[in-house]
Amino acid sequence: MQFPSPVSISWIADLIQAKTVGNTGASATGINELHKVEKGDLVFVDHPKYYDTCINSAASFIIINKETMVPEGKALLIVDNPFEAYCKIVDQFRPFEPSSKMISDSAVIGEGTFLYPNVFAGNHVRIGKNCIIHPNVTIMDHCIIGDRVIIQAGTVIGSNAFYYNGNKDRELWYKRMPSCGRVIIEADVEIGAGCTIDRGVSHDTFIGQGTKMDNMIHIGHDTIIGKNCLIAAQVGIAGVVTLEDGVILWGQVGVSKTLTIGANAVVYAQSGVVGNLEGGRSYFGSPVQDAKEKTKELVWVKRIPELWDKVMGK
Repeated sequence: MQFPSPVSISWIADLIQAKTVGNTGASATGINELHKVEKGDLVFVDHPKYYDTCINSAASFIIINKETMVPEGKALLIVDNPFEAYCKIVDQFRPFEPSSKMISDSAVIGEGTFLYPNVFAGNHVRIGKNCIIHPNVTIMDHCIIGDRVIIQAGTVIGSNAFYYNGNKDRELWYKRMPSCGRVIIEADVEIGAGCTIDRGVSHDTFIGQGTKMDNMIHIGHDTIIGKNCLIAAQVGIAGVVTLEDGVILWGQVGVSKTLTIGANAVVYAQSGVVGNLEGGRSYFGSPVQDAKEKTKELVWVKRIPELWDKVMGK
């Protein structure tokens, strides 16, 4: 999440009652979780396993629970509970806003766009021109819809991310991280019925121009889907996934988190993707393999009884 304008580290330190070390005279431009940090961002870390990764990431400012070495130009904000400090900053800049109307007064609806009955458009939503939004679609706060987008009935855009801070030393092991990111949908996208697209935890979930989605699809937080992708029914995509341009996922494909599928790759139905895939190839199986090699393997598996009979002399 980008702040409306740069915020001084000294002001943030006062807000979260932090001790500061390093470049304390600088200003932060946003707050992000580790997978999406950029220069100028605040990030938090509360486990020694991730100290080095976090401190040496693109983030300029680190909320941490231990004083340690800090690279030149960066700053540490030292607190007892970095997660709670992170949540306090998010709540300060993206507070909960109740809605009492189906179409918020702060929503902007483009010329020529038609909203069927029972569409909900939350606070600060922007919908482009000549869109068709079918009944019972929910578009949550701050989401952005481009021109000529079609969204079928019952779809939810911008639901909270399935993303939790885990700590087994407390009564509640899992505490939800507040989702301050958005969903951004570019022009000429079509989304089927009953889909759920989670907002980013602290960055944006993004769907590129011309992508077409079938019914009953789930897109996880902070996922980036490129232009002109084709996604069939019942596909599930976890968080922080990148689908490059032209990717095709057929029905019931499952995609694990934090991976990339290269441009123009095709994944056949009911396959499971657990790692990065090279573009321009076809894949099948769970876990996926090159489709031609997997097909050969299945042919040989079917021949096992025949080969066994030959070996046994039957």
